[in-house]
Amino acid sequence: MTSNPELPALAWRKSTFSGSQGGDCIEVADGVPGVMPVRDSKDPGGPALVFPADAWSAFVDGVKAGDFPTV
Repeated sequence: MTSNPELPALAWRKSTFSGSQGGDCIEVADGVPGVMPVRDSKDPGGPALVFPADAWSAFVDGVKAGDFPTV
């Protein structure tokens, strides 16, 4: 994972579930080969984290499987 505030102009998308949680969520940008940029939807001009695509995929699979406790 790296922090990269200088990503090129990307098409960011927010989870459709974000509205059910008060609207605060993360946003991701598809289309960057080999990585998944992630940013805080409350601070779209702030820095983005960039995860290796396979690590992001494993994280999403774990969330869907309920591998993480809810808070």
